[in-house]
Amino acid sequence: MRSSSISSVLFTLSLISAPLGAAESPESYPTRPVRLVVAQAPGSSIDAMSRVIGTKMGELLGQQFVVDNRTGAGGTIGAAIVAHSEPDGYTIFGVATASQCIGPQLYKNLVTYDPFKDFAPISMFAVTQNVLVVNPNTPFKSVHDLIAYAKANPGKLNWANAGSGFQSHLAGVLFTHMAGIEALHVPYKGAGASLGAVIAGESQVTIVPAPSVMGHVRAGRLRALAVGSEKRSAIAPDLPTVIEAGVPGFLSSGWAGLSAPSKTARAIQKKLHDALARAMDDPATNAAMVKLGAEPMATSGKEFAAVIKRDCKSFGDAIRVSGIQPN
Repeated sequence: MRSSSISSVLFTLSLISAPLGAAESPESYPTRPVRLVVAQAPGSSIDAMSRVIGTKMGELLGQQFVVDNRTGAGGTIGAAIVAHSEPDGYTIFGVATASQCIGPQLYKNLVTYDPFKDFAPISMFAVTQNVLVVNPNTPFKSVHDLIAYAKANPGKLNWANAGSGFQSHLAGVLFTHMAGIEALHVPYKGAGASLGAVIAGESQVTIVPAPSVMGHVRAGRLRALAVGSEKRSAIAPDLPTVIEAGVPGFLSSGWAGLSAPSKTARAIQKKLHDALARAMDDPATNAAMVKLGAEPMATSGKEFAAVIKRDCKSFGDAIRVSGIQPN
């Protein structure tokens, strides 16, 4: 009897001390809440979109998806947490262009992971077009007006951005380079501050992701001139692309998606992909994403990987044009 009790206690202790999920098969996943790491601050576009997607995926999979904001070093801190976590599906990455393609190229000495080999792209869930906006009191009614002014007044155009090396900075540098104009690129502490500067007239122009700016455009606080996508955006079909408006070859758009540690079981990757695809089919989820200024979509992991590879090269080119020296 005593021997039986001791055996029972030892068995219980072994379960407690075993790694969580050690006895769990991929087929039973998930049996506990999933940690969804976002490498940007609360209120950012990727944070807002991840919360929408995480809520619906949690409903579909029967477990809560808890957003964990881990900011710093251009998104590389949050990325490192995911890259070095257990590949059991319980720590995944709400990944955006900045954290995947920009941070690792700017903070090379801080990166402790391979931005390609250490992640398994699951699927994109949104495209976030960059929108070129100006203060509504400026005389700029088109991209042509903006370029003409800059050429006639070299260096007098104040171009706001969210900080040196941020997506808005690199997109602005690429625009001025390709348009053959000069501008003073003014860094602010975050997207909110840079947009506030343009709204107040302190700076005249910026280019930022649609989720950050479309509310201001609708309210008349900013005037939108063009989008940075290859084709016109579904969220603002009346706006021309920058290419249409006179800067051939200019492309600047962002995206958001889910990734997992690279060694995550294929069965778990498939469950995450299928749940995300079902979430994107949900009308309420789609409407919430569109309200944020995003274009909802689902892709295969291979398609997402190809987009990552393409855009990381593009942002690498922008970093070289900007003259920023990686740390």
